[in-house]
Amino acid sequence: MKLCVIPGDGIGHEVVPVAVGVLQAVLPGLQLVFADAGWEEFCRNGKALPERTLVAARECGAVFFGAVSSPMQLVEGYRSPIVQLRRELGCHANIRPTLSLPLASSRSGIDLIIVRENTEDLYVGDEQSDGEVAVAIKRITRKASLRVARSAFELARNAGRQRITIIHKANILPRTDGLFRDCAREVAREFTDIAVDEMLVDTAALRLAQAPESFDMLLAPNLYGDILSDLAAAFGGGLGLAPSLNLGVAAAIAEPVHGSAPDIAGQGIANPLAAILSAAMLLRVWWQRPELALRIEQAVHATLLDGIATPDVMSPGVTTQHLARVVIERIRQQQE
Repeated sequence: MKLCVIPGDGIGHEVVPVAVGVLQAVLPGLQLVFADAGWEEFCRNGKALPERTLVAARECGAVFFGAVSSPMQLVEGYRSPIVQLRRELGCHANIRPTLSLPLASSRSGIDLIIVRENTEDLYVGDEQSDGEVAVAIKRITRKASLRVARSAFELARNAGRQRITIIHKANILPRTDGLFRDCAREVAREFTDIAVDEMLVDTAALRLAQAPESFDMLLAPNLYGDILSDLAAAFGGGLGLAPSLNLGVAAAIAEPVHGSAPDIAGQGIANPLAAILSAAMLLRVWWQRPELALRIEQAVHATLLDGIATPDVMSPGVTTQHLARVVIERIRQQQE
């Protein structure tokens, strides 16, 4: 097995090596290929996603991406490398689970997955402006909508999920969100063992805030899925514990949901658990090694039960490397 490792920016340089170390603890023969992408790479060489990185990612198929620092204002020539990478590798579905953890900040009874279309909608940043008027293109296609819906229903069946909630705003956007909803309904007819309902995105946000435990799996267009999954992460302990996997036919990108956190980068206190849990998703979904994923997840659970976590989760907290050593030791104890 080969893995393309892209730390990216900020705390990506701290949490990605931890996740890779965890993967090596359960997959000793894993081959690593290191590559660069991100704002730091753009500032050095003028490209946020160099061609050599794309080549390495395609050759490996499996990618681990850390975090990216994107500027809040327009910078000529800069495009988000992770958005580009998802598109170039054909990673059409973004999978973001939220699970209750043994933490005071985590609400009990939650076990949900948000599947988000990953290649189109407003989130791809197709914008135009003449200085007076700015326009963003919301492009929804039948092809992409059917593809992500099929991935969601197949994932639900394989994971033993009972219900999928289709998220949209078709009452206001009948052509775009209506197309997404209709495609999801079409695919749903092939999966009669899975219950299906639908919900307007604003209603879904309210329900997530009030009763996240009432959801099983949500299927959403790109922008709505991004926003709702960050909201859901708050009930699983926060973004420092939120993993994700970008899934395609020929490639997958494991990626912690958190950003590059420049305010704490280099201090040795970044939370690596989202990255570690993203590594477990890569094992479970892409490499089809659920037994290895379970070892990692159980090690994380046991570590949190023992009250060991970084300062963002517990006070006073431990360092990134301390937490990494404990998780890896838990994994090794399981293997003995």
